[in-house]
Amino acid sequence: MRIAVSGTHRTGKSTLIGELSDLLPTYVTVDEPYHQLEEEGYAFAETPSVEDFEEQLARSIANLDEGSRDVLFDRCPVDFIGYLLAHEDRDAFDLDAWLPRVRTALRKLDLIVLVGIERPDRIARSASDDDELRLAVDEKLKELLLDDSYAFEVEVLEVEGATRARAKQVLEHLSDASR
Repeated sequence: MRIAVSGTHRTGKSTLIGELSDLLPTYVTVDEPYHQLEEEGYAFAETPSVEDFEEQLARSIANLDEGSRDVLFDRCPVDFIGYLLAHEDRDAFDLDAWLPRVRTALRKLDLIVLVGIERPDRIARSASDDDELRLAVDEKLKELLLDDSYAFEVEVLEVEGATRARAKQVLEHLSDASR
């Protein structure tokens, strides 16, 4: 299966991918677009701009065009739509221009695992000025994926709990889907 792990920053996505990678050793892991672009020398603004998120969106779409059958993707195109719709300069983002490409790319996924912010928040962190953005992106992702407000029509599994519990929920879902 081709599985993407989605969620706002600091929710435990990468930790879950690490756990799933150990439990699904035949799966290839694809790093999140931010890290891929950074390794290639892309210079992100200190506070990511609309252009920075669009670049990550384009890379995420391209990532879904590549790869083998059993893949774990750290993030998917919907993540970047969430960030763009929550961005202070969101009016500079033309969602309608991107939607056909995003829908086509998402058809190449079998499952999106949504890691949302839990109450109380499981991820230890210090209060920061991006808490408002983090919460706004979480809300947008839940709207985009769970409410399917843009008809992405991809299967979504929302997970919660400790990392091991989240991984178990994914494995149980995969087991149920294979029956």
